[in-house]
Amino acid sequence: MKLIDGGICAAKGFMASGIHCGIRKNTAKRDLSLIFSEKQATAAAVYTTNLVKGAPLLVTKAHLANGTAQAVICNSGNANTCNANGVEIAEKMCELTAAATGVAADDVVVASTGVIGQPLSLDPIAPAIPALAALLTKDGSDDAAQGIMTTDTVKKEVAVEFTVGGKTCHIGGIAKGSGMIHPNMATMLVFVTTDVAISSEMLQKALSTDIQNTFNMLSVDGDTSTNDMVTVLANGMAENEEITAEGEDFDTFMKALNTVTVFLSKSIAGDGEGATKLLECVVTGGKTEQIAKTVAKSVVCSSLLKAAMFGADANWGRVLCAIGYSGADVDVTKIDVAFKSPKGEILVCKDGAGVPFSEEIAKEILLEKEIDILVALNDGEATATAWGCDLTYDYVKINGDYRT
Repeated sequence: MKLIDGGICAAKGFMASGIHCGIRKNTAKRDLSLIFSEKQATAAAVYTTNLVKGAPLLVTKAHLANGTAQAVICNSGNANTCNANGVEIAEKMCELTAAATGVAADDVVVASTGVIGQPLSLDPIAPAIPALAALLTKDGSDDAAQGIMTTDTVKKEVAVEFTVGGKTCHIGGIAKGSGMIHPNMATMLVFVTTDVAISSEMLQKALSTDIQNTFNMLSVDGDTSTNDMVTVLANGMAENEEITAEGEDFDTFMKALNTVTVFLSKSIAGDGEGATKLLECVVTGGKTEQIAKTVAKSVVCSSLLKAAMFGADANWGRVLCAIGYSGADVDVTKIDVAFKSPKGEILVCKDGAGVPFSEEIAKEILLEKEIDILVALNDGEATATAWGCDLTYDYVKINGDYRT
């Protein structure tokens, strides 16, 4: 298995495009993206657990009830959420995409991201979709990745190559996500494509299983979006024997999918609104996996710890504090904590109590852009990893006038 270029177009038969159509005021930013498969694909998706759901999610869920899709249309700049005519707009976007690409309207996945509660007009979208379809290309992943960005500062794109049943296969993904990130299924918008032949049932099983240890272990600010969605399209053009049950081929596919989703999870965390650092909390020695997960997620969600990491302050007490209120069944007197980065590793807590350490060395370690928070519960064999970012002044600046 190896990382390759191409993003969502790395898989055979997939093309993409992205343009500025006029939803966003900044004409330099793309705001409409299209992903297209030459062949109808099996499809799977997971959606936000927020009771307030964007209209595109409702339409997409209905379209994927039969387990197939062939195109994805996504706009940025407006979430199409809490709008009286939201479903009508989302359905029309699918119909326009179908007309421009020649696929069935119910084979179109539709997604939107941006401001909630702001009416979305079709005026800039309708005339742009034919042009968007005409621009579809095997080199279009980058443009599509840019077209789904909102407050993201960098595009999030990855692809891997691997072998299933003697056939060379590919899987790629793009994502957007920077703020309003605290999912209980997935995060913001993620689109994954693959040329693997796999049934829709097994594809759904793979995705639903994978997110428990990837996107569900990610938090930027504690807010679960109304538009969170992850979709996977698999068109089978690698011509491997179709995966219809668990086994070696399914395990290989799961590993490839996990490589893509871990990369995207870390990319989203590292690009949190206003963030300067990627935080990775690695918990070992839990009595159960759920305990380890609860601890890891609580640590990366702690606003006080996130602020301390911004200031490169080795305030390890905030780690124990977050563990203490997590609700996890742990023995605090057994917990060890260390901080690690490319500059080294330093133990700051042993058996639930502080140990002497150099504040100067600790600060040097914490000034790096990627920080590992190592928590040893010393109470079992279970492990878990969660991702987050530091909390900075800029987060408040960005969200203070996000709408206006």
